[in-house]
Amino acid sequence: MLDIFRGLKSLIRVSHIHTDSPIFRLHYSITVLVLVAFSLIVTTRQYVGNPIDCIHTKDIPEDVLNTFCWIHSTYTIKPEKRWKADAKLGYPYPGVQTTVDEKDKRLIKYYQWVCFCLFFQAILFYTPRWLWKSWEGGKIHALMMDLDVGICSEIEKKQKKKLMIDYLWENLRYHNWWAYKYYFCELLSLINVIGQMFLMNRFFDGAFLMFGFDVIAFINSDQEDRIDPMIEIFPRMTKCTFYKYGVSGDLEKHDAMCILPLNVVNEKIYIFLWFWFIILSVLTFFTLIYRIVIIFSPRMRVYLLRMRYRLVRKDAIDLIVRRSKMGDWFLFYMLGENVDSVIFRDVLQELANKLARHNFHHIPGFKGEIQEA
Repeated sequence: MLDIFRGLKSLIRVSHIHTDSPIFRLHYSITVLVLVAFSLIVTTRQYVGNPIDCIHTKDIPEDVLNTFCWIHSTYTIKPEKRWKADAKLGYPYPGVQTTVDEKDKRLIKYYQWVCFCLFFQAILFYTPRWLWKSWEGGKIHALMMDLDVGICSEIEKKQKKKLMIDYLWENLRYHNWWAYKYYFCELLSLINVIGQMFLMNRFFDGAFLMFGFDVIAFINSDQEDRIDPMIEIFPRMTKCTFYKYGVSGDLEKHDAMCILPLNVVNEKIYIFLWFWFIILSVLTFFTLIYRIVIIFSPRMRVYLLRMRYRLVRKDAIDLIVRRSKMGDWFLFYMLGENVDSVIFRDVLQELANKLARHNFHHIPGFKGEIQEA
């Protein structure tokens, strides 16, 4: 079974160059990997069994009946239309009863599309990453110049640091639009995960939004009174109606009972996805709140740089944040994630010195160059 996952290795490779946040990476790495893996699992019959097995008399070939019921969908009886049987007796199979009105039927027709839906969801989760990768344009990688490892000759290190400082100096206050594009991708990720909850709710006829809460309530309820919500959405036994012409040319109706072993896998997949999407939505929402605070609070930007890069002098960070914009702060933060900490300290220190020399007559109380740590 491990053979089907060999092609997914590229999805879990973590790049040593970080151009985004850990929460954003959860969307396009772990989530995409999980969705593609689930899509492969439900399409691999030999590992999960036949998707459908129908029981009927020998008048109809088994393969014909199974294929017909798989293509044309099966059905159960809607919960509100079922017999009001004694709770102690219950139903032999929930939803499998005789029906008089066609309106009482609940068609189970989603199972043919589960693998395609999961793969489509994976594409949607990767879309914000694809956008940011094209908009970022390799800026972080170009500015790093292999300075993530501080082991190189002093001459080479000095040249690379000078190139980085020159770029930051010449392009200071021009990175807002670049940063806002990334923030838009994070917003798009939140919209995507919430939208997919509603997409799956539509896919399962309005039964998915409360699915996780129903499962929790089912686990905590009394054993005699509880009805498994996973069987309601993913029934394991359904009915199928097959019409054929007899020897006299009259139309014959045949009712068959069908077992859906694939739904045992589907219910586990979607209960996991429900909880995972809820967790992902909450984490992404708080990330966006954090971004809003960063945009409108220079003090928070100073505090975060101080906490993250303690080797840089506080007065240097204060000056840099005061003389730059939010987009520059985002670039500094991303560079600090990727460049060697000592080299990054020297870069920010030299940038602060250049700012101080260029703007000393505008800075109250300035008495000289900022000293290196």
